[in-house]
Amino acid sequence: MELLLLIGLQGSGKSTFYRTRFASSHAYVSKDLLRNNRRPARRQLQQVEDALRQGQLVVVDNTNASRAERSELIELGKRLGARVIGYYFAADVTRSRERNARREGRQRVPDVAIFATLKRLERPDYSEGFDELFFVRNNDEDGFDISPWQSTTTP
Repeated sequence: MELLLLIGLQGSGKSTFYRTRFASSHAYVSKDLLRNNRRPARRQLQQVEDALRQGQLVVVDNTNASRAERSELIELGKRLGARVIGYYFAADVTRSRERNARREGRQRVPDVAIFATLKRLERPDYSEGFDELFFVRNNDEDGFDISPWQSTTTP
């Protein structure tokens, strides 16, 4: 079993990364799909738990910006025997805002949301319980450059 956490600003390419790399193999969980739910974080945890208990591979596509936001997911994954893998997307506010501006409807977020996430964004660390971590740069034209995590990787 595998639980993947996508970590980064809105508009950093997390959803596209999921679609191009994991859509055919992993269940998709995102609070964006739970907008009408009164307690989306609780419902998200339930969806992850259900999928893992069914033996599915799971991707959680949210900003997952802080250790606190990631902790319950990591704990759940570990408790259920899943390998927990994080993909940290390079924080590039200008490019995130440009990509976000091309979105339509509810997918577009106000710029202030991107800046608010940037303030909360904490780089992941193996001490949180990750089994693997990767650094992702979205190069738009050719897709994504993925490298193994190093504590000295620049944001």
